[in-house]
Amino acid sequence: MTEQPIIRFENVTKQYDDDPPILDNVSFEMEKGKFYTLLGPSGCGKTTILRLISGLIEATSGKIYFKDKLINHVPANKRQVNTVFQDYALFPHLNVYENVAFGLRIRKMKNDEIDKKVREALRFVNLVGFENREIKEMSGGQRQRVAIARAIVNEPEVLLLDEPLSALDLKLRTEMQYELRELQQRLGITFVFVTHDQEEALAMSDEIFVINEGKIQQKGTPRDIYDEPINRFVANFIGESNIIKGKMIRDFLVEFDGKQFECVDQGFSPNEPVEVVIRPEDLEITTPDRGKLNVKVDTVLFRGVHYELCSYDENGNEWIIHSTKKAEIGAEIGLYFEPEAIHVMRFGETEEEFDARLESYDSYGDKDAD
Repeated sequence: MTEQPIIRFENVTKQYDDDPPILDNVSFEMEKGKFYTLLGPSGCGKTTILRLISGLIEATSGKIYFKDKLINHVPANKRQVNTVFQDYALFPHLNVYENVAFGLRIRKMKNDEIDKKVREALRFVNLVGFENREIKEMSGGQRQRVAIARAIVNEPEVLLLDEPLSALDLKLRTEMQYELRELQQRLGITFVFVTHDQEEALAMSDEIFVINEGKIQQKGTPRDIYDEPINRFVANFIGESNIIKGKMIRDFLVEFDGKQFECVDQGFSPNEPVEVVIRPEDLEITTPDRGKLNVKVDTVLFRGVHYELCSYDENGNEWIIHSTKKAEIGAEIGLYFEPEAIHVMRFGETEEEFDARLESYDSYGDKDAD
């Protein structure tokens, strides 16, 4: 028997006065014990989802459930969720211990029980020995750990994190990504993490919700969304992409850049207009006679682990290439790619239609195996 979702949105809209809706008829489910990331540009509605879950705002329409209980009008302090805010919202006049203990004191818990819970929470976030430290004496990463300890000491079933890594430098952000992921797995509770950083989302999540203009564009695992983006927005927002207009000649054969190529996509109408995505790392630099496409190198940047080449084909299409091989500016090179590197996107396809088409690929493979 499938366990009931811990959070469920049914046709939820949030709108202020006559302004365009911040969230527009959004539906989704979240399972217990998973790390979810809400990913999208500023103003897309991801923080609004967090605030609706926490009870800080109410939906204009639609239903929000927590473990199958309708919670639209349940006040924030009665919900089994806690939030870690972007600025951490710590009390500067209290030390680490008292910051973590604050919520427990509000609940009038006994001192010995408070002490036990605070010390356990600090152990979880590797801050044992920092109990008497003043907040102003803590680094950014340490302050974040205090904020998380203060949230988890209340034993929430869901922890909401609103861009908590955005104020940290790159090295510390990377370290905290590992720590947050490990902490979520140790606690076994549901994390809902908000970010506009796609690398962060790919590194940490069990599932990603890509959001734009108040709508969820695509839901799925990091690999699913990276390998099979549903539309141009998702393809561009998750990693770098080469996107070019094309035509699906028939199943497993697509045309773009004036040539036809074998691919692994199916379920399109004959000669249907499409968009084609090829990731920069899937393009192999070769000689012009071996290349499926020929391009001229325009710029070369060294990115540390690879070179990034910007090039153009004879039709003026731009091609970004990530390769450990270096090519000289102005050189004519060939680009080779496998059929699996080509991802074909249908214009205006809903997520339900997209998922059904991908499932048909599996069915085809099963028949092939028979």
